[in-house]
This record gives sequence, structure tokens and C-alpha cells, in this order.
Amino acid sequence: MASSRAQLVEAARRSIRRGSKSFASASRLFDRTTRERVWLLYAWCRACDDIADDQDHGHAARPGAVGSGMAPENRLATIRTLTELAIAGEDTGSPAFDALGLLMREVPLTRAMVEDVLAGFALDADEWRPRSEADMLRYCYHVAGAVGVMMAVVMGVSSEDDDTLDRACDLGIAFQLGNIVRDVWEDDAQGRCYLPVEWLVEADIPPGEITKPHYRHALVPMVAHACALAREYEASARVGAARLAFRQRWAVLSAANIYGGIAREVERLGAHAWDHRVHTGKLDKLRMVIAAYGEAKRDPQPAPHPALSRRELNAMASKNRPRMDGRMDH
Repeated sequence: MASSRAQLVEAARRSIRRGSKSFASASRLFDRTTRERVWLLYAWCRACDDIADDQDHGHAARPGAVGSGMAPENRLATIRTLTELAIAGEDTGSPAFDALGLLMREVPLTRAMVEDVLAGFALDADEWRPRSEADMLRYCYHVAGAVGVMMAVVMGVSSEDDDTLDRACDLGIAFQLGNIVRDVWEDDAQGRCYLPVEWLVEADIPPGEITKPHYRHALVPMVAHACALAREYEASARVGAARLAFRQRWAVLSAANIYGGIAREVERLGAHAWDHRVHTGKLDKLRMVIAAYGEAKRDPQPAPHPALSRRELNAMASKNRPRMDGRMDH
């Protein structure tokens, strides 16, 4: 029997509280309807991420969980099948995927927006690695920027307001750049590296040796460059946030302060950034939310779009992006 809206919202609320305390805290600043829709979107994104990584909210997957034990390409196929069913309005048997179906009935999200997010999981399933800075930014676009676009639509931004959607995408890219620099050690332990190969070659760091102690100081300048990129994307996003209703603006700027603080702390720590996993404490989060309240009442500093934003990065990917029906866009 299909779950009711209240049941799906409650399941999504539990998911976000378990999966992201920072995001859960920021979401409380939204009005009730927006907050519930943000939870629904998070639940789908979290479920896709967990299936792709064979995890449960970032931890080891429970026995019998959806996608558990499958090969990466089969996990991706599972994500695509459940998402397709949800878009079609079918009961998937998964509250997180049913949450997407409900959300698409309430908000004018498009299939193309969903496909842009799924393309990020396809890159990971293919064990794809960025060769250039543009490659890294394209990855950030798919796994986080595209989610920012969907989030903006959930908050009421028109799907035709390209400039604001571009800036919403920029915030997601900024967040992902912060994740990349923070998680260098964790990613390496899983055989992954999201810093561009060209950067590593220039720094004379051999493949697979990025976390060796004698290369740590060589890693610092490239991480600083990634942090500078994150600041550029965040500044652009703050301009777009000013166009939102006040409570939405406050929530978005709170998230920007909290997640942007990750990259800033990694940069500040330099070679010691990976001694322990960088995180933001409760008191610091509270300060950042209070600061965001004042920022939401002021006009942001003018900021241009980064050279590579949503439309440019989408164009780079469009020639070889698989569609949900398995064919290729050309």
C-alpha cells in the first residue's frame, strides 16, 4: 500500500536528521511547506548516494538493503529504475524514491534536472577521475550543483530563471569543493581522488601517493586553489540567495556559512588539515546561523558568475551523458 504524504515526510525527516545534522539544522529556518519539500529532496538524494556507495547514511549498509552487494553498474541501474518509477508516479516500495515522486507532483522539477544528478552517480560507477580543473568542476556540478538547482525550484525559483538557477548551482559546487579538500584522506582510502590529475602531475605527486607524508606540503597549494574556487562560487551564490524570500535566504546563507566554513578551515590548517576530519561544532554553527540572519537583511556584495557555471558545465557533459532510457544524448 502506498505511503501517505505525512508518512513520506516523516521518513524524510528521520533521514536528514541521521544523514546531515548541519543540513537538518539549516532546514528548520524554512517555512513548513518548504522545509518538508527540502526533506523529501534530501531523502531521494541520500538514498541514491547510499545505493551507489553500498552504504546506509554514510555507514555500512544493512544486510538486505537495496543495492547491497551489487556490482557498481547494477547499483546504478537500480537507482535509475527506482527513479524512473517514481517519476512515473508508481509506488516504488522505497519511501525515499516515493518522496521524489511526491515532490515532482508538487513542484515543477523536470526530468532533465533529475538526469543531471544521476549523471554524477554514473561517473562514480565508472570509477571516473577528473583530468583537468574543468573535469573536477563538472563532477561538482553533477553531484552537488545540480541538486542546488532542484533545491532552488523547491524554494519557488522559476525553472525559466536561468541566472538564479545558475547561482544556486554555484552554491552546490562550492559545497562539493569543500567536501573534496576535506575528504582527501578518506577518498584515497577508498581508491578515489577528485583533485585533477593535471594538478598532481604539476606538483610531482605520483598516482596513488597523494596521502604519503612527504607529499603533504606539495598538496597544500593545490588545495588552497580549490578553496579559492569555492569562495568564488559561494560569492556568486550569495547574489542569487538575495532573490529568495527572507526565511529561505536566511536558511541558504546559514548553509553557505556552515559548509563554506569547511573549506576555509581546511585552507587555514594547511598541512595539518587532514590530521583530523574537519567539522563545524554546535557553537560555531549557531554563530554562523546568527551571522546569516544579519547577512540576509543586507544586500550581498556584487559578484560575477564563475567562468564555468551551470550552463557551461552542462554543455561540456551533454555529448556523452547517458539518459535514463539508456541511450546517449548527442
